Amino acid sequence: MRRTRLEDVAKLAGVSMATVSRALSSPSLVREKTLVRVRNAVEALSYVPDASARTLASGRSRTVAAVVPTLDNAIFSHAIQGMQEVLGANNYQLLLGSHNYNPDTEINVVRALSERAVDAMVLVGADHAPETLSILRQSGTRTILTWSLSNQYPCVGFDNFEIGAQAARYLFDLGHRRFGMISGIASHNDRARLRTEGFVSTLRALRVELPRGSSCEQPYTFAGGRTGLRTVLEHAPTRPTAIFCGNDVLALGCLFEAMALGLEVPKQLSIVGCDDLPISAEVTPALTTIALESGMLGRKTGQALLRWLQEGVEPGRTELPVSLVQRDTAAPPPQ
Repeated sequence: MRRTRLEDVAKLAGVSMATVSRALSSPSLVREKTLVRVRNAVEALSYVPDASARTLASGRSRTVAAVVPTLDNAIFSHAIQGMQEVLGANNYQLLLGSHNYNPDTEINVVRALSERAVDAMVLVGADHAPETLSILRQSGTRTILTWSLSNQYPCVGFDNFEIGAQAARYLFDLGHRRFGMISGIASHNDRARLRTEGFVSTLRALRVELPRGSSCEQPYTFAGGRTGLRTVLEHAPTRPTAIFCGNDVLALGCLFEAMALGLEVPKQLSIVGCDDLPISAEVTPALTTIALESGMLGRKTGQALLRWLQEGVEPGRTELPVSLVQRDTAAPPPQ
């Protein structure tokens, strides 16, 4: 069966092919009566525009690709939703890829999406394999980094060092002097690495050391948080009274394990997370955390991309705020 073509729509609507093209791409420029005829013809013929032909003709695919570490974590989903709302309202489609924190997989995903001639690419973090960045440079794909800050690429992100620093200052001010930390895997993850550096460096500036054995790296899962707490309790030279976790999923896993071990939170152990996932306010005790506005990040990224694509204004460096949300898992240490 022959594919319906643009000229078939034009013939049925009684207009030129140029008018049909204009009605599909810029309907505001077409008279209402003509627009109705074109739309009726499109519906009657079940016409689907040829995206590849439109891309060749215009030099634009009107698609943006976003490559994230995982779709399992709600914080990335919230950002994607915010980006989609902005781009979709301006007739751009969002393509997604994920790599599960594997740099080789990210290379393959970025290559595949670049071959689709996307207008722009959104990446998470500042740590990427040289080959990934080379693919984007060679293809001329506009690239914006998210969740991290960079002086080399346009970015919309958070100060991840400050996230760790805020947690350290808050717990120190509560009176804690024995600390632990459960971090995400730092390899190929600048966000995890910088949060750890912020926490450790700030404690050191306050003349408190994080002893060897008092910290560990775990996957971003509830199980990782549970294992992390057991690991810290087993290897720390003295039992910590406060633990900072690299994200809320780890912090919640840590909380669940503390309860299973009979540790009273926050009476015996204070826990601070990072993200402010919706579930963090609903558990008992509610999780104290560093809030990241993931939906705002998505919307800001979408808006920056639109200015770049439509007006040629290259995004700069946009730093979004982070703030500590005090709830029920952090309190002064036991006397």
